[in-house]
Formats: sequence, C-alpha cells, structure tokens
Amino acid sequence: MITLEKELNISEIVKSTDLKHVAIIMDGNRRWAKEHALPSAMGHKKGVDALKESLRACNDFGVKYLTVYAFSTENWNRKKEEVDFLMELLALTLQNELAEMNSQGVVINFIGDITKLSPKLQKILANSVETTKNNTGVNLQIAFNYGARDELVHAVKSIVSKGISPDEITEDLISQNLYTKNIPDPDLLIRTGGEMRISNYLLWQIAYSEIYITKQYWPEFNKDSMALAIQEFHNRQRRFGK
Repeated sequence: MITLEKELNISEIVKSTDLKHVAIIMDGNRRWAKEHALPSAMGHKKGVDALKESLRACNDFGVKYLTVYAFSTENWNRKKEEVDFLMELLALTLQNELAEMNSQGVVINFIGDITKLSPKLQKILANSVETTKNNTGVNLQIAFNYGARDELVHAVKSIVSKGISPDEITEDLISQNLYTKNIPDPDLLIRTGGEMRISNYLLWQIAYSEIYITKQYWPEFNKDSMALAIQEFHNRQRRFGK
C-alpha cells in the first residue's frame, strides 16, 4: 500500500520530469478471468475498477492526461456476445460513474470513430463530454473504436478535404488533424499483460514515448503499479534522438 511519503515522492518525480501524459494499453482482462475460473465479463468489469484506480492515481500524483485503449477497430472481430457486452459496459460505466468523475474535476473525451457506435451509445458519450468539458482536473481520453492506422487515414482525408497542397504538409499539420490534436503526446506508454507489442495504438503520438511493460494483468493494476511505472520513467534518459 502506497504511503503518504511515497505519494509525495512520486508527485515530485512527476513535476521534476515534466510528466504530463500517460497512455495505457489495458491488456489482460480475459486472461485474468480465465486464471480465476471466471467468465470474461468479470475480467472486463474488474478492469473498470483498475481504470478508476489509475484515474485516482493520476489525480493524486499530478499527471494531467490519461489515455486508455478500451476498444480497438480490430475488436469488432471478437464474438458478438463479447462486443455487445463491452458496448453495454461502457454505457453503464459512464452512467454510473459520471457524477463522481465530474465532482472530481475529470474531463472526459473520446478518440476514435464513434460514428460507428449505436445512436444510444453516442448520446451517452456526448453527454459525458458535455458534462465535464469545463472541468480542470485530469483529462481522460478513452480510445474507443480506435486504431492508429485508421486515425492516420482520417487525418489524411481531413487534410485533403481542406485543399492543402503537398508543400504545406508538415508534422505539426498532421498532428493537428489527429483525434488527439488538443493534447500533448504521451510521455509514458504502459502496457499491462506482458505482451511486447504496440497493437495499433497511438503510432504517431508515441514516437518518443518511454515504454513500460508489466506482466500484471490489467485488473490487477493499481496505484502502486502506477507509482512503479513512474519511478521507472524517472530512471530513463530521454534523448529525443539527440
């Protein structure tokens, strides 16, 4: 259990390293459930608790931005029952937790092509964004129906539609046409579950992110886990190609 002294130390690390943005690939819900002889749905529900814990950790440590990979463009290939459950879980979580997150000053946004979601779910998402837009706490970006390649295609189409000539295209212009245009690139990318891959997540944005892999499954991730990741980040030497 993290102590107040350690919490203050982690907060100092966040300040001294200018750690603004943590992105997470929340992996291992189904494997955690299988190892505990539980249905996959229980792993996903437990994963919601881990997200709440991580959000509180970011708030306590002073991390301003948290982006989490909740549902990828490839996840539509899972069994229909699981996809339907994940859609319902997102809706219920937002409905049940919105008041508390709003009271804590959380700003909620979504990245990804949400036009592919049901009108009912889109309305719930829009309400979450509208309700929290004037808050000043942690900025929570939920990547839902998100894929980095799809995002880049979306950005290219957006640039072309504006009639911008090839000579005018810059890295900054591309960044400004991504879903994440209003937030800084991640400083730290965390992947739970032990897998050593990026899984089509924020490919443009993580060009110089520090990557931290833990074998912990996502349902096991907590405030202490976040502290360990931030301590490891502190031990890295960021050169940015220099």
